[in-house]
Amino acid sequence: MVNIRGYLFRRIFQTIITIWVIATMVFVLFRLLPGDPTTMVVDPTFPAETRAALLQSFGLDRPIGEQYLHYIGNLLRGDFGISFFSREPVLEHLGSRVGNTIVLALASFLFAYPIGIVCGAFLATRRGRLSESVGLSFTLFFRSAPQFWTGMLAVTIFSFYLGWFPHSGMRSVGYIAANDFEKYFNIDFLHHLILPVVVSGLYTMTLPLLLLRNTVLETLNEDYIEMARAKGLPERQVIYRHAVRNSILPVVTAAAVNIGMALGGMTVIEVVFSWPGLGREIVQAVTRQDFPVAQGAFLLLAVMVLLMNLLADLAYAYLDPRISYH
Repeated sequence: MVNIRGYLFRRIFQTIITIWVIATMVFVLFRLLPGDPTTMVVDPTFPAETRAALLQSFGLDRPIGEQYLHYIGNLLRGDFGISFFSREPVLEHLGSRVGNTIVLALASFLFAYPIGIVCGAFLATRRGRLSESVGLSFTLFFRSAPQFWTGMLAVTIFSFYLGWFPHSGMRSVGYIAANDFEKYFNIDFLHHLILPVVVSGLYTMTLPLLLLRNTVLETLNEDYIEMARAKGLPERQVIYRHAVRNSILPVVTAAAVNIGMALGGMTVIEVVFSWPGLGREIVQAVTRQDFPVAQGAFLLLAVMVLLMNLLADLAYAYLDPRISYH
């Protein structure tokens, strides 16, 4: 029997500890980077009194230990600090970029997962044939090829040579959305969305494809499959109605993990396509040594990935009665 309440409490506690560890590591790592972050805050031409006041306002005049305690205390209150670069609260600075990353990741997932499931079931039916070898070759190619390389290749072919899709950004220059709905639901946005979604989706779909194919091949050796064949059922019905149907559970429950992977893996796609999301903002913040923004973006990504992993674990408990959490 599933003790879901106790398991949920333990997983939430583990998630909180993990977030604390990540927050601590991010705090330490950014302060080990070479360079002086105060140059982003203080103009060397400022008078000494003005410089001291600015450093004090950002807490940069305190010892590292005090800065860390102040940083953790602010996080507990939901305060991620003030950006050194834009001088605005970090959550406000990252607000729209979080939505941009989520939209890109979900669109990639919705494109990749159905295709991966259909192709995985198809390849399982083509065991030992040429079509299986070709399909697996393409799958392993997109799984192993670096996304920055496939992204640049796609931009070169479909943007610069063919001119079918924009090469960067999420809307044309000068376009201003009338409201939040129109921001994501208009032809111009969808035109910019297609190429990064396809590049990211070709990588993302390989997980459900390979997982379903392998699971179906294992299921085909089960006794009830032999029984279905002994009854004279057509092979296609045996595979799709019995084997695929009973093999879909690991793929469905892995969906939440796959979404988390998609969220965490958007950095490369956002940089290649200049997509204004969390991943691209992390790269820019590290370049500017904007510690508060970089720390906040890393933490937001970590929280989203951890939540997706938690949902995946809970989905196993509800969908598979053989699994028990004590």
